[in-house]
Amino acid sequence: MPNPRILIITRNLPPLVGGMERLNWHIADELSRQAQVQLIGPQGSAAHRPAAVPVMEAPLRPLPRFLLTTAWQAVALARRFKPHIVLAGSGLTAPAAWLAARASGARAHVYLHGLDAAVQHPVYRALWHPAIRRMDGVIANSRPTAELARSLGVASDKIRIVHPGVTLPAAPQSAAALQAFRQRHQLGDKRLLLSVGRLTTRKGLREFVQHALPAIVRAAPDTLLAMVGDAPADALHASVQTRTSIQAVADAMGIGEHLRFLGVITDPLELACAYESATLHIFPVRQLPGDPEGFGMVAIEAAAHGLPTVAFATGGIVDAVAEGQSGRLVAPGDYAALAQAAVRVLVDSPGAWQTRASAFAVQFAWQGMGQKLRDILQDGVTPQSKD
Repeated sequence: MPNPRILIITRNLPPLVGGMERLNWHIADELSRQAQVQLIGPQGSAAHRPAAVPVMEAPLRPLPRFLLTTAWQAVALARRFKPHIVLAGSGLTAPAAWLAARASGARAHVYLHGLDAAVQHPVYRALWHPAIRRMDGVIANSRPTAELARSLGVASDKIRIVHPGVTLPAAPQSAAALQAFRQRHQLGDKRLLLSVGRLTTRKGLREFVQHALPAIVRAAPDTLLAMVGDAPADALHASVQTRTSIQAVADAMGIGEHLRFLGVITDPLELACAYESATLHIFPVRQLPGDPEGFGMVAIEAAAHGLPTVAFATGGIVDAVAEGQSGRLVAPGDYAALAQAAVRVLVDSPGAWQTRASAFAVQFAWQGMGQKLRDILQDGVTPQSKD
């Protein structure tokens, strides 16, 4: 269908920082290449919008105000814009997307991330789960998220899987850029274990530092754990682990000098230097009831820069890390196995991992992700439906 109209509603957009925020920005950007796209997002997002996408903002806090405002805005905008498709960027905005679609005769879709299909709050179950079930289509970010959708009662024929994408680097960073990165962050010539992500209970860095990092340091004493990210201020359903608590555990284990907190890095070149300065990306996500990891975009980003990942095989990480190709997966909670896998990768030839990991990441390029999403969203939409 030529030039369809698509309305996207989401709370997860820059300037908020995280994988869902990057994903929703790229979804809007990719869809706008072959469609008229309009966005409803949080306050501040218009300044960071994709070039071809107008944005209507809603107050981020408090959450009930955001939800009520976006629902009202979505219905009003849908009646004017007359979209063919209304897409909720997560389960949180599924009710608003469903109402907007019903008000304008559009088809309603939701992109599910894992946690938004697993929330057990009674109000969420009573209001959001029925909205998700009523959508014309449910797009899951991984196979485990698709299973969560089925457990909510979503019909299997409504569910499609579209993995998040990645920006493939045009070229590696220069040796001078990598050296300057190390100098800025006082990393010296140490071997780097890299963690990228918010400091939350699910991400499990404190437990990793306590139960796995000491064994890694004993085997490779020149290793530093460099952490990109910080405790989130605006994330929903996320309990945090502070820098202080992580450092305290490291100090108690006698490895306090092996930690470096790099803070939040949003500049793409600076983040590329982080990936390409490291020897291994560590992703010790915990398997917690009601708090799944939907996919694990950082594992794909690491692979795009030739960096292998060692992780627990939990949630959608099983789709984001290819065993033996882009990294190693071990049983959830087995910190001894996690440490052993990390040490084996650290002493392997880095060139072999770089080639395999980069090849794995190619299939996740944003352009391909955008095309899959366009095909799914336009399925069932006919030119006659919006004359």
